[in-house]
Amino acid sequence: MPHLFKTRRTSTWLAFALAGVLALCAGLYFGGIGEDGNVTDLRGKDAAMLFGLALPDTSGREQSIGQWKGKVLVVNFWATWCLPCRDEMPEFVKAQRAFGGRGLQFVGIAVDDVGKVKDFAAELGLNYPALIGGFGAIELSKSLGNRLGALPFTVIVDRSGRVNHTHLGPIKEADLNAIIMQLL
Repeated sequence: MPHLFKTRRTSTWLAFALAGVLALCAGLYFGGIGEDGNVTDLRGKDAAMLFGLALPDTSGREQSIGQWKGKVLVVNFWATWCLPCRDEMPEFVKAQRAFGGRGLQFVGIAVDDVGKVKDFAAELGLNYPALIGGFGAIELSKSLGNRLGALPFTVIVDRSGRVNHTHLGPIKEADLNAIIMQLL
């Protein structure tokens, strides 16, 4: 029986590793492409569905995304195993620090398990909420325009609750700052 358990655990690990590699490849391939045929253009659409969502944070407490309505909201779908995700997150930390006082709020929705997210958040010094979406977060990102279900995927919502920008792949710091400055 112990051998069977080890085989299942190995199979599960391999399935997660394969999903990670596929997401990484998609993120690398489409990184920098931005809005194109792989992202449904939702600009100007009401983000009510997003604001109605509640997900657990790394402490297990449900957090309603609606609590940040009225702010410029940057929602980033990511995972600890996604290298392009990890690479862009220090820029998000920097932007949250610089513009948070002016009404900017980043929220990360992790396609991952809580332990890995908690460890990575501590390592990075994450200064914005990391919510746990698990693999269901991929479906959520698709409903927000991410046709491929690839990571990273970012949605920027203006103060009036309308989608202003969606981006598949890592977003460049200059592009991010230009969008934020326009909305603040």
